[in-house]
Amino acid sequence: MERRKVQVTGGSTFTVSIPKDWARDHDVAAGDEVGFHPDSGSLLLTPVADAETEEGTLDVSGMAGDELMRAVMTMYVSGFDVLALEGDRITADQRRVIRNATQGLVGLEVLEETGDRVVIQDLLDSSELSIHNAVRRMHLISVSMLGDALEALRDRDPDIARDVTERDDDVDRLWYVVSRIFRGALRSPKIAQEIGVSRETAFDYHSSARQLERVADHAAKISNVTRDLESDVPAEVVDALAELQSDAADIIETAMEALFAEDADEATRLANAARADVRAIDEHTRTIDDLLHDLDPHQAQHLGLVVDSLSRSADYGGNIAETALQKAAPTPGP
Repeated sequence: MERRKVQVTGGSTFTVSIPKDWARDHDVAAGDEVGFHPDSGSLLLTPVADAETEEGTLDVSGMAGDELMRAVMTMYVSGFDVLALEGDRITADQRRVIRNATQGLVGLEVLEETGDRVVIQDLLDSSELSIHNAVRRMHLISVSMLGDALEALRDRDPDIARDVTERDDDVDRLWYVVSRIFRGALRSPKIAQEIGVSRETAFDYHSSARQLERVADHAAKISNVTRDLESDVPAEVVDALAELQSDAADIIETAMEALFAEDADEATRLANAARADVRAIDEHTRTIDDLLHDLDPHQAQHLGLVVDSLSRSADYGGNIAETALQKAAPTPGP
């Protein structure tokens, strides 16, 4: 680390010189402007460049299906404003995958299509996005999905089960938004300042959003089990599963309250309460496993998957609580 002394000029202006090597490496010359960005007790300095659109180009020749879908999503999360997908010839199947990927990501729109090129643009301004609101929305959807998944299982209702599965796509869209904002904040202190949270907080939100995305996946998994069942689930098993679902949802709720709590002591209290409740889940699952032993093997196997998904969802809530504890803990100075 290079040290520089702060000086006072004119009696009131604090000044410090910029290292010459850094200025040369970033093409900063006399008369150029630099930007200062407060960040968790530090002051970050960056060159000020004219607003430019970040464009990424990808050769999609030979790509298809999930590989092509994943490539588009990766470029989106990486923060490109314009995605240019090129190849010797863009096939009809490739165009279909690209359109599906575009529809599955927030803010994207196809601007140009030719025989060998598809251009997609992100129409959202990072300053207009809220990582806090995106994570909160993921929380509300994923917890409601768990409750509806159990309702579908109890009533063997395929419509509710299908609705839960479709809402998993909504959570995925929000997950990609959170990932895009988080990576942008890591890459640019300007973006971190625009989104209104520190990069440490953005990391905590991103980590928690990952857990919520997994909860939604397990809710969808429970809905798939509902479609595979060939007979009604005994009432005592349904009641036990519903109680387990309620406990898992309570853990997630408490953990999210801890994550968003502004008071560190309150956040710590809530997070520890959630973690303590997770430890009680194992005994609950063992009780349900005993009930499943008396069922038809096929039904018991499928319901065992439900127990596992609910137990894992509680664990994910515990992971969020752990993140909340770290967020609330005192941090050393720079």
